Amino acid sequence: MLLQDKTAVVTGGSRGIGRAVAVALAAEGAKVAVIYAGNTAAAGETVGIIEKAGGTAAAMQCDVADEGAVTAMIAAVQEKFGTVDILVNNAGITRDGLLMRMKTADWQSVIDTNLTGMYYCTKGVTKIMMKRRCGVIINMTSVVGQTGNAGQANYAAAKAGVIGFTKSVAKELASRGIRANAVAPGCIDTDMTAVLSDEVKKEMIKAIPLGRTAAPEEVAQAVVFLASDKAGYITGQVLNVDGGMVM
Repeated sequence: MLLQDKTAVVTGGSRGIGRAVAVALAAEGAKVAVIYAGNTAAAGETVGIIEKAGGTAAAMQCDVADEGAVTAMIAAVQEKFGTVDILVNNAGITRDGLLMRMKTADWQSVIDTNLTGMYYCTKGVTKIMMKRRCGVIINMTSVVGQTGNAGQANYAAAKAGVIGFTKSVAKELASRGIRANAVAPGCIDTDMTAVLSDEVKKEMIKAIPLGRTAAPEEVAQAVVFLASDKAGYITGQVLNVDGGMVM
């Protein structure tokens, strides 16, 4: 197994891409802390899937936009599993709206969760990883952070920020044996895309050279690769999993 005896923290791990990532990491031998904001039942389902397959996981509630809560969560992970080897910053929200109509609260909540929350989590685990001179940080960005998107100024700004943050962290921590990379999903079949009309989906697929959307598990496999020693010489990169959408 690629990740035997490793401990992974996956934020936003209760559903969608986060759930797929948690399950995939566990399938490669990692013990997984499934971090969720509020959906206890969904987080429990993720843990159940992992345990049914013979893996080890625990669900922990945490609002990543709350620095104190993040500190407590990381301490709980250490108490439960002993350390943190892999951090997957996946937690994210959307509050879409055209710029002129966007409420300041909707701007701020997206920045707080998608970008500042990533900062809190990364800073917290970095202290652990630096002492051990090893570790992997994987940040979930989006193709929207590279291209922009009408009606998503807040989300695009946050996801673009993730890319700059990832590269800065990679440069700062490389000398301590810590790698940091980002994964940029394109059009993935999740709850976020399920609400889109068939017409909108058809238009999106026209812009994808591979001519289809992707399953969350396809994103998860990219995360597994970056988390493993097979990617030992890769840091500061953005890996697009988008069917060629941004080429």
